[in-house]
Amino acid sequence: MDFEFDLKAKIVNTKKSLPKKQQKLCDYILKHFEDLGLITIKTLSEEAEVGISTVMRTIHALDYDNFNDFRKDIYNSALPNDSKFTLKNAFIESGKVKSHTLTHVWDKSVTLLNQSLKPDLISSFDHAVNLIEQANNIYVLGTRPYKTTALYLEHLLNEFNLSIHQLSYDTDSIFDKTKKMANNDLLIAFSFEPYTHSVINAIKETKLQGNDIILITDHDTSPLIEFSNVTLKLSVRKDHFSILPIIALIDAIVLELGKRTSDTSLEHLDKLEEVLNRNHVTYNPTNS
Repeated sequence: MDFEFDLKAKIVNTKKSLPKKQQKLCDYILKHFEDLGLITIKTLSEEAEVGISTVMRTIHALDYDNFNDFRKDIYNSALPNDSKFTLKNAFIESGKVKSHTLTHVWDKSVTLLNQSLKPDLISSFDHAVNLIEQANNIYVLGTRPYKTTALYLEHLLNEFNLSIHQLSYDTDSIFDKTKKMANNDLLIAFSFEPYTHSVINAIKETKLQGNDIILITDHDTSPLIEFSNVTLKLSVRKDHFSILPIIALIDAIVLELGKRTSDTSLEHLDKLEEVLNRNHVTYNPTNS
């Protein structure tokens, strides 16, 4: 059984019928799912800013008799089986003297990559690539630090001679551009907490038009999941900001597209390489 998928889906579905304080707790649990495997009920109550009685009522609403059983299921499902030692090591290392900055950042980034590689991401990946492959035009949107990832995706997708429209340069003109989307056009949006109104509104309008949307996001509480055709969810941490999982996901998408279109994509890349060499854009010892 895919515990994580069942438990998270149950929390999302159950919270809709719960009082506001219990909904607030459910949102906290969904946002910090990977970090709750060893938490105490007292700590959860304090960090979620709700009473212990609220925690217990929520646990009972999720069909758990006690908090320990609930916490055990979270721990067993928070990471793939072969990555549980990564979580354990993270707890061990947190109590030690601070390591070198490079080592610390490297370890945190690797942990995020392992936490992100989950069954729901893998199952959604092929669907997302199918939509990209079949789209006539692809619109890409990311704001603030995620503008960088949107530009990176655009750069790599251009290698396949796809029709790419970048929306991240000027958010004031987003609606002017999305209104031009045709029936078989696709929007790929990067949206991570704190979510921006420009991305939220653009996705809502795109959905109203009937266009497909691939959403790359962080939490199950994202206000945009209900509008997306495919959601690719990546792990994030409060104590460590990194776009590495996003970059790895983009690289995987591009590699899969390359495999599916190997004949035409290789031909295009060969021609591009010839042009770059001929115009001395790239260094080639034989031309120097």
